[in-house]
Amino acid sequence: MDFAPSDLLTIGLLVLLEGLLSADNALVLAILVLSLPREQQRKALRYGIVGAFVFRALATFFAAYMIQLAWVKLVGALYLLWLPIQHFRGGSHDDRKAIRPATSWLGLGAFWTTVVKVELTDIVFAIDSILVAVAMSPKLWVIITGGVLGIVAMRLLIGQLLTVVQRFPALVDGAFVIIAWVGIKLLVEYLHQLGYVHFEIPKWLSLGLIVVIFGAFYLYARYQGPVEVNEGADEAAELLKEHSE
Repeated sequence: MDFAPSDLLTIGLLVLLEGLLSADNALVLAILVLSLPREQQRKALRYGIVGAFVFRALATFFAAYMIQLAWVKLVGALYLLWLPIQHFRGGSHDDRKAIRPATSWLGLGAFWTTVVKVELTDIVFAIDSILVAVAMSPKLWVIITGGVLGIVAMRLLIGQLLTVVQRFPALVDGAFVIIAWVGIKLLVEYLHQLGYVHFEIPKWLSLGLIVVIFGAFYLYARYQGPVEVNEGADEAAELLKEHSE
């Protein structure tokens, strides 16, 4: 196993990002199922949590091999750069966490339509998460360790993580700024591989900038203070807490 001291910092940053983004993503899943009757909510959410683990494992397996292809780096970089744009153009924090009524697709009932939406959301989240991990380190053991520890941390600390994400949304904004930087780094690697760029971004600079970005948004979030939580997000958080018990 190829080991360097910086790998430990990379794993720590992956756990931090995984925790913040997974808590925010889990809240989105819970909000999706809140449109269902109470007795169906826990069942639909259970499908969503299981799907999150399955799709994350599949994404890890395929990404470890696909990232070696130059065009995958390009697509991954553009996708990672698009995510922050979508996030910051998505309206206010409350708008992104609003409950929408259950609908039916392709003849499916409201319950199974919601389950399909949850699983599709799981796939997007898995792709997001693994692309960030692969862009931060090409080492499979680092990617797997960071991902597993992040999922474990989310499972054990879901209540605290949800409180942080709800009360201090600026931290999630900071995570998406980090994703943008990781996308830029991956794009530079792609152009360097083709010979258009004649320098590489040092790992110490990449990781150091991530630490600086997170630190800046942490201080900004503390300065801004906690925000009020809308009713839908609060209900979703309670549902997640019940499910984790």
